[in-house]
Amino acid sequence: MTIGDDFAIDALAGFLPLAARDRLAETLTAAEIDTLTHLAKAGTGPNSLRALASDLAYLEAWARASTGAPLVWPASEAMVLRFIAHHLFDAAERERNAEHGMPEAVAATLRADGRLRTAGPHAPATVRRRLALWSSLHRWRGLEGPFGSPSIRNALRLAVRAADRPRARKSASAITRDVLDRLLATCGRGGALDVRDRALLLLAFGSGGRRRSEVAKLEFEDIENLEPVSADPEAPEGGKLPVVAIRLCRAKTAAADAGESVLAVGRPVEALRAWLVFAKIAAGPVFRPIDKWGNIGAAALDPQSVNAVIKSRCVAAGLDPKDFSAHGLRSGYLTEAARAGVPLQEAMQQSRHRSMQQAARYYNEGEIARGRAARLG
Repeated sequence: MTIGDDFAIDALAGFLPLAARDRLAETLTAAEIDTLTHLAKAGTGPNSLRALASDLAYLEAWARASTGAPLVWPASEAMVLRFIAHHLFDAAERERNAEHGMPEAVAATLRADGRLRTAGPHAPATVRRRLALWSSLHRWRGLEGPFGSPSIRNALRLAVRAADRPRARKSASAITRDVLDRLLATCGRGGALDVRDRALLLLAFGSGGRRRSEVAKLEFEDIENLEPVSADPEAPEGGKLPVVAIRLCRAKTAAADAGESVLAVGRPVEALRAWLVFAKIAAGPVFRPIDKWGNIGAAALDPQSVNAVIKSRCVAAGLDPKDFSAHGLRSGYLTEAARAGVPLQEAMQQSRHRSMQQAARYYNEGEIARGRAARLG
């Protein structure tokens, strides 16, 4: 790369994890780095930008592995069809015919580079997403791509059918109340990690199953203390529970001026306040990194670190970390809402799901498991 390219990748490193710098520099062209930098400055969210960079790098790496040359602009119809054939294939046929699907030499190159992690066909959603990005790159360059041709549309449709497989969950298992309690039981020693992780787990679950990006970006200024509510709605003169409103203007699905918020009541609020006092946080990021000596950083946790918290607590609780991820808090909240008989619309007001279909997927599983229909055997 040239000196100018180095400056471009340095600029991009301000929006992407620094660990990605060398890998991007080896794979992406200067024009692609410039595109990503422009998108970052134009307001593309960090998670979306990471996905764009990853998909761009994968396309370039695959092109080099399969043809010995970088991507050609515009791409030929044959090149796009080759990409589909390499990534969407019949797993059963692959067992019988080693030449079916992605050639082993190509797979070995991508695997050695850390870009290929699956032995079978890719998820259709992943392939469609990368093809969509590839097509968009053509438009950004003012080029006409072959992606809308009948042969490509038909090949993609048939390949998806051949590679049909159940849609993978973002978290193999939901973090329901019983699982959450097991994770919380590992946070009882009173150190910085324990106080932080207890607050993170309870607040993420109790506020509707917040996304890891929402948890990582939460700032002190996004929290508003509200009047306590009755612990027992039937006894308004009895004990009270603390309440906070959490502003979601930084959330994935909320516009910057939407002013959306969700509530947290009781135990999550108590854990949050305990962490804020412990860490002496009165401004800025709420959940922050902690080093091995217990020193609390000033920056916000990375969203990936939220996932790491879940994994580490699973290990400490004797659970298989492969079964759970941060998204398990989100699915677990809706599953638990169904078990408790909370109406779906009410649960969605808290979870902020935009899609009734997606929310109902988790909710219905909990409701069915609670009812009689699944017990007839």
